[in-house]
Amino acid sequence: HIYSLNCIMMCSLRVGAAILIVHKFDINSLVKFVPKYKVTVAPLVPPIVLAIAESPAVESSDMSSIRMVLSGAAPLGKELEDAVKAKLPQAILGQGYGMTEGLVFTMSLAFAKERFEVKSGACGTLMRNSEMKIINPQTGASLPRNQPGEICIRSTQFMKGYLHDEEATKGIIDKNGWLHSGDIGFVDDDDEVFIVDRLKELIKYKGFQVAPAELEALLISHGHIADAAVVPMKDEVAGEVPAAFIVRSDSSNIAEDEIKQYISKQVVFYKRINRVFFVDSIPKSSSGKILRRQLRALLAASIPN
Repeated sequence: HIYSLNCIMMCSLRVGAAILIVHKFDINSLVKFVPKYKVTVAPLVPPIVLAIAESPAVESSDMSSIRMVLSGAAPLGKELEDAVKAKLPQAILGQGYGMTEGLVFTMSLAFAKERFEVKSGACGTLMRNSEMKIINPQTGASLPRNQPGEICIRSTQFMKGYLHDEEATKGIIDKNGWLHSGDIGFVDDDDEVFIVDRLKELIKYKGFQVAPAELEALLISHGHIADAAVVPMKDEVAGEVPAAFIVRSDSSNIAEDEIKQYISKQVVFYKRINRVFFVDSIPKSSSGKILRRQLRALLAASIPN
């Protein structure tokens, strides 16, 4: 909602840009209308970025007019960033961050007239007239730069509250006016904001916290994996362990042990994949967010085997 309103409609109106709207995304249509209409800025979501990165049709089409790819609605892993940059080397890839309750918090300058560098994984800098702090979710204490914690925002731009739901409002906006996003992230030395994952989606392995998005980015970088999602699985010893749902690439017969070994070589012990389940597709919302509750329900019902 906010991504489309702020980053597409409002930005386009401000600079006088035309907006090209399609009824439904299709990669074969995309590679035709980009050169036809000389599209310069492509506001996308991760599933479409993934389609561009993996489609041979992109290589055989003239996509040179695109100078900026903006991704939002869900985190974009470094491996996927690198893949789409290889397909569109002339374009800058930027990300934004926000939520319906608070509008856009941070944003890369999608409509900048001059080329500028965007850090890998960053989702821009804080919008004007806003304050941000990173806190320890357990203690509420403010954290220094480069240390992940819950992102809190204070601004005149976010909502006054949930309609007819005072308790829910108190649960997200504290007495000092800080909106608690429920997202884990950090701010670096250059004021760039990085999102790690949703606070509620972190996997609690004993005293450690594991971000599913980190493991998903590594999994998708494997040539035989088309898509992936990671969710917590109950464990008597650790409390929770990572379990992966995998969509194999076409003609791939990659096995569970191979996937486990691939991840184990790149992460510390508590981030290792404990179980792998192969599925035909990963359930996602229209904006590209993984519907983890459906995957958790599959685990709880012991449907995968």
